[in-house]
Amino acid sequence: MEGQVSVDLLKKWLKAWSLSRKLPLPVLYKSGFKVEVGDEKQKERYVFAELNDDFFQLAESIDEPWIYLKVCTSPDHFIEDIPEKWKLQPQGYMMSCSHPMNIDDVILPSGYNVKYEQYDSTSIIRIVAENGEEASAGRVVLVDDLAVYDRIITHESHRRKGLASFLMKELEKIALSKDISNNFLVATEQGKLLYETLGWELYSVYTSIVIPST
Repeated sequence: MEGQVSVDLLKKWLKAWSLSRKLPLPVLYKSGFKVEVGDEKQKERYVFAELNDDFFQLAESIDEPWIYLKVCTSPDHFIEDIPEKWKLQPQGYMMSCSHPMNIDDVILPSGYNVKYEQYDSTSIIRIVAENGEEASAGRVVLVDDLAVYDRIITHESHRRKGLASFLMKELEKIALSKDISNNFLVATEQGKLLYETLGWELYSVYTSIVIPST
């Protein structure tokens, strides 16, 4: 069951997203938020909890490439009503989990080690192979009562070994140690399938558009 994304929830998630990347915190922009990302392929992002005039006005006024517009709704609701210069990006999925994840007590496979890092409210876990190669990594950012899971990845040559489940369980332990059981993340199409097996549920679709450079 999809829920309506509140402005408060969006602000917490976007704050966590920014903290995870050591970027400036989101600032209000009309009914949404703006983040100065500063990347060559993502200069800024404007994010809205719902489709409204503020979103459409930006779609009309922005001509510069690599400024992203993001909104918590399906592209079917607006893609025909914006200029063709905007290109739809791979679909995202906001997901939530407010109960213990469906992960049995998993053991780290032999040949791997775990490294823990922390800065401010961000905790990072890296699973490293014996040859020093990073096999899997992810982070959890705690913002008020919300635990945001971010930048979760298991590299191709290390998949199907249970590393992702081990990683998510370790990240969950960090949140639970602070009495936070309200979990949130944004997944790709592929990631969505994994998280659903762990007990996560779809909260809202999350759509991104951008004007690429010509």
